[in-house]
Amino acid sequence: MTLRHLLPSCLLTMFLVTPGFAQQAADAVEPEEDTGISAFENLTDAAQEALAVKEAGEPVTAEEWMVVAANPLAVEAGADVLANGGTAADAMVAVQAVLGLVEPQSSGLGGGAFLVWYDAASGEMTTLDGRETAPLAASPTLFQDENGERLEFFDAVVGGLSVGTPGTPKLMEDAHRRWGRANWGDLLQPAITLAEDGFAVSPRMAAAVAGDAERLQRFAATAAYFFPDGEPVAEGSILQNPDYADTLRQIAAMGTDAFYTGPIAEDIVATVRNADGNPGVLSTLDLALYNVIERDPVCVAFRVYEVCGMGPPSSGALTVGQILGIIDNFDFDDPEDPNTWRLIGDASRLAFADRGRYMADSDFVPMPTQGLADPAYLEERASLIEGDSVALAEVAPGEPEWDHAQLWGDDVSIELPSTSHISIVDSYGNALSMTTTIENGFGSRLFVRGFLLNNELTDFSFSTHSDGYPIANRVEPGKRPRSSMSPTIVTEDGAPVLVIGSPGGSRIIGYVAKSIIAHLEWGMDVQQAVSMPHLVNRFGTYDVEEGTDAVAFETPLTELGYEVNVRGLNSGLHAIAIGKELSGGADPRREGIAIGD
Repeated sequence: MTLRHLLPSCLLTMFLVTPGFAQQAADAVEPEEDTGISAFENLTDAAQEALAVKEAGEPVTAEEWMVVAANPLAVEAGADVLANGGTAADAMVAVQAVLGLVEPQSSGLGGGAFLVWYDAASGEMTTLDGRETAPLAASPTLFQDENGERLEFFDAVVGGLSVGTPGTPKLMEDAHRRWGRANWGDLLQPAITLAEDGFAVSPRMAAAVAGDAERLQRFAATAAYFFPDGEPVAEGSILQNPDYADTLRQIAAMGTDAFYTGPIAEDIVATVRNADGNPGVLSTLDLALYNVIERDPVCVAFRVYEVCGMGPPSSGALTVGQILGIIDNFDFDDPEDPNTWRLIGDASRLAFADRGRYMADSDFVPMPTQGLADPAYLEERASLIEGDSVALAEVAPGEPEWDHAQLWGDDVSIELPSTSHISIVDSYGNALSMTTTIENGFGSRLFVRGFLLNNELTDFSFSTHSDGYPIANRVEPGKRPRSSMSPTIVTEDGAPVLVIGSPGGSRIIGYVAKSIIAHLEWGMDVQQAVSMPHLVNRFGTYDVEEGTDAVAFETPLTELGYEVNVRGLNSGLHAIAIGKELSGGADPRREGIAIGD
């Protein structure tokens, strides 16, 4: 493989635009975790070089193909597939299988995913919904006690009650069936080999295990894997997972029927239903009935571009699109101007107000999807933030056009950061953006057959009604919980120009929108855009990334009327810009890299 410029994410978390806010790579601050080379000593020369030059802060460039993901071992697996003529769908299967092993706190076989696909041959875009589903035995009061009071979040999360029917294995298979060229079993082999031979525990995984020690040790199987000899797995230690290898071997030989029926399915259900202290209601029928749904993308215009992503049950494309559609009515070419962040922040607040009231699984509740994305409606919402003034005192949902009358209550569901994102462009011109998750870090903390089970059901509202109106995102049997995952492909004149997405709970939306603005509006290269410090506003409080130049906005934003919270904002943006060449950027806040040729 020809190595051109393997210069992925580094230690940058600074703006890289103009002097002042624009700082050089040498001024970068340290990320949350040490992303050193020690845990990745057995990588290929290409990946080793990619890690070694991270501090340069330059984008990776390539001519034929590129893959960006959250762990070097997973990126290596995808790069090998692409170098040997595989498609982006083929590479995704290999990447996801390895991520489930080496980054189990974020995604895996026990979770779900959303995938956006641009097909070069047809010029068309589609999306696959691999979101988890609520068990058929679930009720709207699933997360309420006998007195009708909402459970505390982690009382609901840890154990079987929060586990939805996993969708990731079926999504991997469905994407491969549609767009793959490589042998299915061969794509799972890198993960099988790593699971059998052992892999070096990364700094991020080691820190995550140590930080969640109490919850991870509640269940014997989970504790035995993550706490060998009673101690948390250490950075650089070699961890084997023969059960994961066996599960993948069965899936390689028999397809995902081996996962959704038979002994693996029975073990999943037994683990959920017998979870000590918090059993769930998942059944073998739920697994047998699971299916991936192909859906039309949701696209919103921004300048000369179309920003396309995953529609309901994800709120990602609509909310990102609303933010961009609202600010499309303004000029905001100066990222150092506090008023720029007022416009972006209040546009985000308006979009989140609509998200809280209207957005849910549209297979179960009617949604004004077209009305929410209507340029005339977004212009009307933009009129609320016109002028160089102060933050909106109050924000309320708007009144988009409906096909019929419908009233919903406002949702208050919690969505905490975890998750992982994969961006791939192959040599055939296909582009893939996929965000994958088990929801909270380590999901339900239930470990079976070598993988963790999700806690995705806690993305539903714990309440059923608000002010007398039903909440759109309430629990219902077979329903898919609302998500903030925002896998995105931006096009210009019908051709893709940017593939992007991030983990980060409901802040995903802000991370993705801000990075799109930085690249397309402010002219940052793709690495600068994903490295740029975060300023995110969802519900009124402005979250400002600690340890970065963004902290300089604390006083100006306070003077504009915002409450400001300076805190860690640990995104995981992975992006590929497509022009005369491919240009990749990986978030410096995590361990990911980009490899291309």
